[in-house]
Amino acid sequence: MTLFGNNGSKPLMVDIEIDGASLTLEQAISIANGESTAALSKESRDNMLQSRAAVEEIVRSGDTVYGINTGFGAMSSVRIEEEEIEALQENLVRSHACGVGERMEPEHVLLMMVLRANSIAKGCSGSRPEVVDLILSMVNYRISPEVPRIGSLGASGDLAPLSHMALSMMGEGKCLINNNGIWETRSSKDALSEAGLLPIKLQAKEGLSLINGTSQMCAFLTIAILNMEMLSFAADASMACSLEAIQGSQRPFDPRIQASRPQFGQAVSAARILELLSESEISSSDANYEKVQDAYSFRCAPQVHGPVIDLLRETRRMLEIEINSATDNPLVFVERGNSEIISGGNFHGQNLAIASDAIAIACHELASISERRINQVLDPRWTNQNAFLAKREGLENGLMIVQYVAAAIISELNLLAAPATTSNVPVSMGKEDHASMGSTGCYRALRSSILLSQVIANEMLCSSVALDGIEKKAGKGVSKIHKWVRTMVPPLEGDRTMTDECEALSEAIVNGRLSNIFR
Repeated sequence: MTLFGNNGSKPLMVDIEIDGASLTLEQAISIANGESTAALSKESRDNMLQSRAAVEEIVRSGDTVYGINTGFGAMSSVRIEEEEIEALQENLVRSHACGVGERMEPEHVLLMMVLRANSIAKGCSGSRPEVVDLILSMVNYRISPEVPRIGSLGASGDLAPLSHMALSMMGEGKCLINNNGIWETRSSKDALSEAGLLPIKLQAKEGLSLINGTSQMCAFLTIAILNMEMLSFAADASMACSLEAIQGSQRPFDPRIQASRPQFGQAVSAARILELLSESEISSSDANYEKVQDAYSFRCAPQVHGPVIDLLRETRRMLEIEINSATDNPLVFVERGNSEIISGGNFHGQNLAIASDAIAIACHELASISERRINQVLDPRWTNQNAFLAKREGLENGLMIVQYVAAAIISELNLLAAPATTSNVPVSMGKEDHASMGSTGCYRALRSSILLSQVIANEMLCSSVALDGIEKKAGKGVSKIHKWVRTMVPPLEGDRTMTDECEALSEAIVNGRLSNIFR
């Protein structure tokens, strides 16, 4: 399938069809990152034309219907004349494009656009196919509207951020374009023109359909979930390395223990840890383990890591439903030639907000237990090595401050773990009297996942240094991890600055390079 700009220029081959029903998180990220291109499916185009016809019939009939020929929010009772309907949509976008704060990352904006396009493609929004065509063309040509991050309440949709997106579609505001990997700022009109695209003239309901949805929330939560799926495995991997570093016991990961409390995530975590330790000559599988029991941060790892696996599994299920849902208001339903336009509340992001709160807590807990293991790996009482794994104890400080940094990150995560959902502020003269604050929460979850990756990286770095000091053979999986860490972090021969190494390891973990060594 070939995609053209709306003046017929610059053809692109299309990899993924957008149909409002089957988009996966991985596909959405692939399109946003420029690894795949996308276009509207024929079935969705037909569905959109049907719902569009229903909207146009309302305009012709003169019936008063919210979102088509009325004001918005607290002004929904104000009737708008037919000749002012296009101006109504433009004014809606311009007035709502008042976000503040740091600008969203271009790739995050492009992901938000993919998700908005998919929602409208479901065919319940009453928009013309041309609207989705333009969104996807902008994404395919790497044209990212400049979007301030702050402004959404996570209810009524992500109004301010999506309005900045829609503003660029109208040829107003600014965009960033990707020029050989470098993002450069252009006026939106020029950015569209360079790609052979024309600004859109919004018609009845189309401005509202563009801005009234959960797409910014979904974009942030999508990245957070994909990060966390990498990090939940990395947490088990770093735990296995640390267990070897303290020459601990494998017994707590026995399948019989997990079967006696058959929680899915706990069983997965324990099985992964045990597999990574297979063929180890270091950690003990003896019933008469000389230390009797290891600390909770080791012995209870599956019981702490496991609930996070369960949480991610459920959140992914919910999120993939959400990105394939119509989340604006009102919605247009066409059945057997009859149409009905119904006002509701699918724009409310409470599901995303609550999930984001749980993920932020999960990040804190995985980081907290990881830092406790770092503490033991650096303690001579557990490793029988020099304090902080320094080569020359006393003269050198070894990895002492690596633990301090992990502790500082936990303080950051503690602040971020406060719920976003409990900060409701009524708006629009009380008409919109409950907000989820899901956009704040989902962005916070994304930030938390990045911080967690650094704590896990610090643990892996410390255990790798400890393993350098053990002559016995580590478990099969642990040995592979140790070798992988050494591709980025050289052995510790003396005190040195380690910021770049810690950050490189963190980035590699969250980007899936650790998981890839086992594929």
